[in-house]
Order: sequence, then structure tokens, then C-alpha cells
Amino acid sequence: MTTVQEDFLRTFHAAHPAVTVRAMAHGRAEDGRSSYEILRDRVSACGRVLDLGCGDGLLLELLAEGEAGARRTLAGIDLSAEELTLARRRPGVSGADLRVCRAQQLPFQDGWFDGCVSHMALMLMSDVEQVAAELARVLEPGGTLAVVLGGGAAGGEAYERFLQLAKPLFQAAPAEQRSPSFGDRRLRTHEGFDEVFRPAGFEPAKWETVRIDLSGPLEQIWRTVGGFYDLGPLDAAVMAELRARFEAEAAATALPDGRIPCAMNVRLVTAVRGAS
Repeated sequence: MTTVQEDFLRTFHAAHPAVTVRAMAHGRAEDGRSSYEILRDRVSACGRVLDLGCGDGLLLELLAEGEAGARRTLAGIDLSAEELTLARRRPGVSGADLRVCRAQQLPFQDGWFDGCVSHMALMLMSDVEQVAAELARVLEPGGTLAVVLGGGAAGGEAYERFLQLAKPLFQAAPAEQRSPSFGDRRLRTHEGFDEVFRPAGFEPAKWETVRIDLSGPLEQIWRTVGGFYDLGPLDAAVMAELRARFEAEAAATALPDGRIPCAMNVRLVTAVRGAS
């Protein structure tokens, strides 16, 4: 059964395909890797990998690189047909099994995968106990689940300033211009994640906070912060005013090389499918 949230996400991504990649792919952790590359490396030993909410296929393309990638069997699901159209255009993803479907009803056999990744998608999903049960079903015992969840502003930079400017607009918008509430709050904490996933058969999760540096030119910074779902329904005039105010304030913080400092935290979560 589709939900209001899923209908919103389909409509938003039809209008803004690849929005998450445009926002985050350039970001780097302290070790120089992107959040997508960090996830790829968490399932480096896996040969059959599912990308849950694969979007335009960037992570699948990374998983397909090199000799190990050439031997992998890859699959991806997403609610958005438009995103999957972009994914199919990536040369490294041409052999992947890509399907439009819900994570609560995965169209794969029991134990088909030994790895599953999800970048900024699991946190948007409803009925998370059912998602956890489906992941436990399609992962073989000992299989690895690795996900990136949002972790909020990293402090004192453009991302935080954007939130300060935008939140009053979200709150003041009429009901028809507000995005629905997404996800399950339990997935925002280590304890809550285990509360959902351990009963489904997963071992206690490893939970890590990683700072992602998203600094860059002003136009790039707007692509990063401007991808918020809450902005989608806002009136065009309100959006234009928000962008003008944000860019003026962000420009005042520019570094000597012209880049605007911007960072966010993500939660990197890894859990193993138990043997029983």
C-alpha cells in the first residue's frame, strides 16, 4: 500500500531527479572519501549487493568498479522511475537488476544477497519493522547491512545558517505547502535502530558519526541545501527570497579561496544479519 509520504517522494524526485547526489556527492570525510565511497567500502567483501533507495545509481556504479565490482551481482530499488532511468544510463550499472518497488515488499528470493547498502533513504521510510523484516529475509545469515542516515548540521557553517533561515518558512507555510513527516524517529539513535532491527534478526549495530565537508562555490552550496524536501511545495516567491537571503549571508563567510564553508554530520550504521 502506498503512503502519502511515498506519493510525495515520487512527485518530488520526478521533478528533481538526482537531487541527493547533487547535494552530497562532492562532500568528503576527513579521510578524503565521500559518504557513498564509505558505504561501498563497508560491503567490499560482498558479492551480491542490494542498494535500497538507489536513486540515480551513483553508489551502484561505485560498487561495480574494479575487478571485484565486475564480479558482483548488483540490484537496486527505488520509488522513482525517473531516478532509475538515470541509473540505467550509467555504464557501470547497465547489468544491475533495477526495479521500481517499495522496501516493505522486496521482489527478491530469501537469502539472495550477502550485502545491502542504503544512502540517506532508510531514514525516510515508514513501516520500518516491515523493512527490517524484508532485509533480514533477503540477506543471507552473516550478510552485511550498511546505511548512511542524516545527522544534522556540523556546527556554525552554511548548512546550519540555512536551517535557521528556512525553518520559520516551513512552519509558516499553509498546510498545502508543507511536506509530510518522513521516517521513524527511532532510526535517529543507536538504541532506536537496534530496537527496530534486532527483533528482525540483526546483531547489535555499529554506530558512527562522520563529518562530511561540503564546502564549495556558492552555487554548489545552494544545490546542497536547496535539495530539502520541505522546500519542494513552497511558493516560488518564498523560495526566491530564501535563496537571496541565504546567498547573501553565506557569501559573507567565504574562505580566502572563495569557497563557502559547509558541513553536515551523517550516521554510518553497520549491522550483520544473524545466523538464526
